[in-house]
Amino acid sequence: MQNAILKMTYNPRRFWPPLLLVWALAVAPALAPAQVSLATVVDLAQHNSTAVKLADADVQKAQGALEQTKDAFVPSVNLGAGLPAAPAVGFTGGVPSILSGSMQSLAFSLAQFQYIKAARAGLAAANLNLKDVREQAALEASTTYIELDTVNQELEVAAEQGSITERLIKIEEERTEAGVDPLSELLQAKLTAAQLKLKQLHLETRAAMLNQQIATLTGLPLGSIAPDRASIPEIPAVRAVDAKLVPLAIQSAQMLALSKQKTARGDWMDEYSPRMSFSALYSRNTTILNNFNEYYNPEHPIPTNNFSSGFNIQIPMFDWSRSARVRQSAADALRTTVEAEQAQHQNEIQIATLAGNLRELDAQAEVVSLKQQIADAQLKTVLAQLEVGNGAETGPNPQLQLTPKAEQLARIDERQKYQDALDASLDLAKARLNLLRALGHMEDWLNELHAK
Repeated sequence: MQNAILKMTYNPRRFWPPLLLVWALAVAPALAPAQVSLATVVDLAQHNSTAVKLADADVQKAQGALEQTKDAFVPSVNLGAGLPAAPAVGFTGGVPSILSGSMQSLAFSLAQFQYIKAARAGLAAANLNLKDVREQAALEASTTYIELDTVNQELEVAAEQGSITERLIKIEEERTEAGVDPLSELLQAKLTAAQLKLKQLHLETRAAMLNQQIATLTGLPLGSIAPDRASIPEIPAVRAVDAKLVPLAIQSAQMLALSKQKTARGDWMDEYSPRMSFSALYSRNTTILNNFNEYYNPEHPIPTNNFSSGFNIQIPMFDWSRSARVRQSAADALRTTVEAEQAQHQNEIQIATLAGNLRELDAQAEVVSLKQQIADAQLKTVLAQLEVGNGAETGPNPQLQLTPKAEQLARIDERQKYQDALDASLDLAKARLNLLRALGHMEDWLNELHAK
């Protein structure tokens, strides 16, 4: 673990194009959805995320805590002034000053040095957490964007299937009226059309939910953007055995544990080690509206200007409150250390789970892809046979003559297999992105995204 503070680079010009896009879409909500790249959506999601804003506030708070620990060695100056409201009578016990000033600072403390190290580690933890939250926002935006693009493709396929089923029902009606097919075949065609219509409604509901999610993530008006498929880079096929980096969340937890450990050590030193402070006092006295000089030697009246300075050394001897604070901070340090170890173990379990799921999804995607290829080949065969014609064959095993009904059924099956391939590809993309993040390589994906 490193004690150095991680500096977050901030380039405000990077957000100009997304912010201009937000303004343009906000002032023209009635326009058709505009294609927005994935990189722009990710930038907007990170800029608009409440979690990122909260994490940034934690960074500012940690920066203030660090400055506060270091400023203990910087002298603090206080000035005060006052005038009597009425003439003073008698000796009141206080010095009649109209101007006073004090200066105090910590000169030496072993415990304070530990507190400074703890604050630095806390700031590093906050910066790491901010970067981790930004990556999480990018992951949510990326998966939602890719899923919306996939669902839009499936809706196009569903519309094609609707047209095909309409032709199929018309064919079946004609065949039923001619007595070629029984009524059950027509009812089966209508059932297929109803099932496809239901699936299309599910896809429309899913697309509406994804559009709402995109609008919430980016702050753009609802339905104002359309995914740009060309802006989605290929997701690398990572494996659990690939080189691992420590995820940012675990790094943040480790730095937080280090901060608590330094705080506990500082509390322990504060219980036994001496503390030296520096102070200086100045006051300007007055005899206006009082008779203080009557109580002093006339040869030595109250001086007008008074100044004193010195070092104060405190050596703790017996303080139960400090001992209790040491036990409390030690318990906090132990807890955060265990939580960091637990987070690392959970991440390893997540990597193993994602790797297993990814292998299954790879195999499933291969199966679905082969089924889609077979359905496509069968459709081409049916179209070729219908084009050249296939008269009734004779022989022991004659093949049935193909009809336009067979063409429509083959088209429906091919489109269904294509939808299944799209779903398998989407599940595979989500699993790969989640594994990238668990392995600590999410930044590589973001760099490739912005370079595309």
